[in-house]
Amino acid sequence: MAGARIRIPFSQQNLMSNFNQFEFLDEPAASLSDMVFKFLEDGDWSSGSEGCRENEMLELEDEGEENSGNVEEDKSFWENQHQLLHATLFRTSSLESRIRSISKEALKEIRMAGTICGCGRPMAASCRSCLMAEVSSRLRNAGYNSAICKTRWRSSPDIPSGEHTFMDVIDNSSSKRGDVRVIIELNFRAEFEMAKASEEYNQLVLGLPEVFVGKVERLNSVVKILCSAAKKCMKEKKMHLGPWRKQRYMLTKWLGTTCERSTSMPPLSMGSSSRLPRPKGVDAHSGFERDVA
Repeated sequence: MAGARIRIPFSQQNLMSNFNQFEFLDEPAASLSDMVFKFLEDGDWSSGSEGCRENEMLELEDEGEENSGNVEEDKSFWENQHQLLHATLFRTSSLESRIRSISKEALKEIRMAGTICGCGRPMAASCRSCLMAEVSSRLRNAGYNSAICKTRWRSSPDIPSGEHTFMDVIDNSSSKRGDVRVIIELNFRAEFEMAKASEEYNQLVLGLPEVFVGKVERLNSVVKILCSAAKKCMKEKKMHLGPWRKQRYMLTKWLGTTCERSTSMPPLSMGSSSRLPRPKGVDAHSGFERDVA
């Protein structure tokens, strides 16, 4: 079924205009220990300064600089990465919590119901695109401006070309904050897994949620932590870090300058288990009748 499809360059205020201001790993950095303690001493983040505090907290030391390879220094690095990751994921807003709860409940019901999508495959097991469409539909039914997003980017001297599909919610309920974009990635942990990674890196990846729901600033912070760790991991193994593992490439997956948002909905059917509760309604985007949670 066709749905609304909008190509958004993300030049809107408070959405993507801050992407170029994100700090990358090759820039000068402050002391990591100072940032950790400063972060832990801070109280609740106000919505207007949340991204700023996260970025200040995440001024990581440049792993490109030569170090002595001291065992204690290496141990301290990985401990700091775990602390930073935990602190970044632990702090969450009420908006993120509500969206996360709806997304996880939808996934749970889909798995229990044995939903089969129009592709003829079990949605929860193998059909990522239909699964995202169903979860996004649940979020819209709950009153959120949710869509499936597809970013595409061309190759550059820094990164190869590519594309990525995920979900988002754009919230404009607060006139003071303006539009707030929340990224939803259903397979977040797998995006950072590496075949030849060290045990320290693998343990850090295990600290990631399988389903990530977070504002742009939080995503930027998490990606920065993991890419810094990936760089450290490959350096310790004396291996080259692929450009698709670098921070700029990883952020482009979700925060690319050109993004197409779509609310199209695939046909669904149920397996042998119980049917999900889905009363009928009219899709405001397409004008066609569809199921509504």
